[in-house]
Amino acid sequence: MSLQRRKGFTLIELLVVIAIIAILVALLLPAVQQAREAARRTQCKNNMKQIGLAMHNYHDVNNGFPVGQYSCCWGTWIVGIMPYIDQAPLYDLYVFDRKYGDPSDTARYNHGVNLPVTRKRLVALSCPSDSENAPFSSITSHNYAVNFGTTGYAQQSTLNGVRFEGAPFRISGYRTPARNQRFRDVTDGTSSTILVGEVLQGEARDLRGFSWWGDASQFTTYLPPNSAIPDRIYTSSFCNNQPISNLPCAVSTSANPTMFASRSRHVGGVQVVLCDGATRFVSENIDLDLWRAISTSQGDEVVSEF
Repeated sequence: MSLQRRKGFTLIELLVVIAIIAILVALLLPAVQQAREAARRTQCKNNMKQIGLAMHNYHDVNNGFPVGQYSCCWGTWIVGIMPYIDQAPLYDLYVFDRKYGDPSDTARYNHGVNLPVTRKRLVALSCPSDSENAPFSSITSHNYAVNFGTTGYAQQSTLNGVRFEGAPFRISGYRTPARNQRFRDVTDGTSSTILVGEVLQGEARDLRGFSWWGDASQFTTYLPPNSAIPDRIYTSSFCNNQPISNLPCAVSTSANPTMFASRSRHVGGVQVVLCDGATRFVSENIDLDLWRAISTSQGDEVVSEF
């Protein structure tokens, strides 16, 4: 009588198959991650195109760009462009008609009357590559900021030898009328001047990306994109230093006042919208003088390819 051998895998064969599958998975995962990030980066770029178009539509209707911010707390450019990013109902809810020094502070972004708006996460202003944050009162942070030029948040005329040479956006004090910038003020050329750039949302109580608040509604080019040099915030309470995750931070000083660099989760650089509405990816290794030159609106620099 002959015995029939039972068919099956030996232990060694099974281990070999498992090892091969593990290797294939290890090779496949980076490709999947890259494909997902490419899709997220494309969505982020589309968001920025939408913001650029909204800025142009706002300019057509109001004969100027929206004010970058009304002092610290009485509304930023985000409120201005809401009707042009399909958020007209939120715009109608936002109370900012008393932004010129109302002593009751009714019109602040964090007052109860405005929380139904500022607690909303606007998809068009959120980069899917970044993590969402809401530092306090469930008020949302976002990922895009307007260009405030070459120095600090306060647009100092000079900062450690760097001169301010105009910018598409600026502050309007809450006790003074709005001062909108126009296309005609961008004498350096709309195709070589940044309008909007990427920023990262801070972690925990960090207020970077907290663009309902005036300070975080902007970025400057004093620091290069994705800089290892820390951003500056006026108090440590809102400064969560996270250099490993591209969020270095330190308390501001007279020599290094409040300022925020353009930052992103995209490998190698940041995306920007130019004043002509074009979107560009800018390498984090860009020459710093060139980076500053494309942020000025009236610097008369000779700008090379970037």
